[in-house]
Amino acid sequence: MDGGLLAFAVFAAVVTVTPGLDTMLVLRAAAVSGRRPGLATVAGIALGCLVWAGASALGVTAVLTASRVAYDVLRVAGAVYLCWLGARALWRARKPSGPGIEAAKSTVDDRQSVVAAFRTGLTTNLLNPKVGVFYLSVMPQFLPPDIAVLPGSLALGAIHVAEGVVWLSLLVVAVGRARGWLTRPPVKRRLEQISGGVFIAFGLRLAVER
Repeated sequence: MDGGLLAFAVFAAVVTVTPGLDTMLVLRAAAVSGRRPGLATVAGIALGCLVWAGASALGVTAVLTASRVAYDVLRVAGAVYLCWLGARALWRARKPSGPGIEAAKSTVDDRQSVVAAFRTGLTTNLLNPKVGVFYLSVMPQFLPPDIAVLPGSLALGAIHVAEGVVWLSLLVVAVGRARGWLTRPPVKRRLEQISGGVFIAFGLRLAVER
């Protein structure tokens, strides 16, 4: 592997394992809804990162850094979406749940939760301009001089995405081992409350950042 690619792989690995919004999204999906929704969230996040990597390679994300209005519109939209996710989680924590209720709607909810989890992972990343700015500002520093910008940027993006998929999938598997305890109504309610508060905190942070 080229020195630049190897250096980026190490840098991206550190960024990947650092707890953040993606980690919280995956942990919540896996703990509350199960392994399939957890993996669907991982897939949505991966696709969002690939889109940003491609946009960065094509120069689209340069618009975000050049235009304050474009950046702020996307940033506010992302903040609103995160706050909505948090409010929804807090609302769900208020609803009564139990074995009978969960069993009665498990089949329908499983299919819906997989689609919703994928959509949440994808939308959260696409509405976060910081992801695009990260690719735009970081990747050029690691591009080998003998590789064209577009394929080189896509290669770096693929490395980051691959590491993210491996790491987040391991988290899903780890959470799955504690699934029996995590699905207990009091624990599940507490998880919704915690994740709801974290999502709102992320949203407010994104809203006030410049």
